[in-house]
Amino acid sequence: MSVSDELRRPPVSAPRDTARPLLSVLIPVFNERATVREVIDRVLNVPLDLEVVIVDDGSTDGTRDILAAIEDPRVHVHLHERNQGKGMAMRTAIEHAQGEVMAVQDADLEYRPEEFVDLIKPIVDGKTKVVFGSRCLNPDNNMKFDRFRFGSLVLTKLTNVLYGSKLTDEPTCYKLFHRDTIEGMKLDCTGFEFCPEITAKLLKRGYDIVELPISYRGRTVAEGKKINWKDGVIGIWTLLKYRVRN
Repeated sequence: MSVSDELRRPPVSAPRDTARPLLSVLIPVFNERATVREVIDRVLNVPLDLEVVIVDDGSTDGTRDILAAIEDPRVHVHLHERNQGKGMAMRTAIEHAQGEVMAVQDADLEYRPEEFVDLIKPIVDGKTKVVFGSRCLNPDNNMKFDRFRFGSLVLTKLTNVLYGSKLTDEPTCYKLFHRDTIEGMKLDCTGFEFCPEITAKLLKRGYDIVELPISYRGRTVAEGKKINWKDGVIGIWTLLKYRVRN
C-alpha cells in the first residue's frame, strides 16, 4: 500500500466523512506573482485527497491573472476587492474550506508542501487533532538569529508561559487542525495576529499541539517578506488578550 493510500484511510478511532476532501490547504495571497503558481503546483502534487482554497487579498501585481488561469477543479479562488490583511484572508478561507483537516500555506517558497504527508499523519491516525510544523526542530534549517528569529522566540516563550504549552515554534506557518477544533470559534484577527490568536484559542480549548520538524528557507524583506516588528508587538498583545478573554 502506498503512503497516499494509507493516509486516505480513516483512523479507527475517528471515521472520516468521505464526502469531504481529507485536506483543505488554505493559501492567503497578496502580491505574490513570482511564487504563487509554483506553490500551488507543488501543493497539487502532494499525494493526498485535497482541495486548495486560495484567498487573494486585493493583489495588484498580476497575481490575479495567474490565479484566473488555473483550471484544476481542486482549486477554489476567492477574491477580496481590497487588501484587508492575512487574518481576514484566513477567515474567508476557513469559511469556504470543505476538508476534514485544514492546513495553512503561505504563497511564498519558505516551506515545502510535500511535508504535509508527514504532518497530517498524527491527525489521520487519531493521535491528535492539531499539528504544528516546527522550523526549530529541524537542525538542517539555517535559522540565523535576526529580528525575525528573535520575535519568534519571544512569541513562543510567551505562549508557553501564558498557556502552559511546550511549543518550540509558535509563529510557524504550518499549522494543521481538524475542522472539529474550530467549530464555533470566532476569529477576530485581520492581520498576522492570526497565528497567535488561533494558537491561543486552540490551547484554551484544551487541545494538545503536536510539533513535527519541517524544512524552512526564510526569505528576506527584499525578496518580499511582509511581516515586521509591529506585527510582533500585535502578536504579544494578542496572546495576552486571549489569556484573559473567553
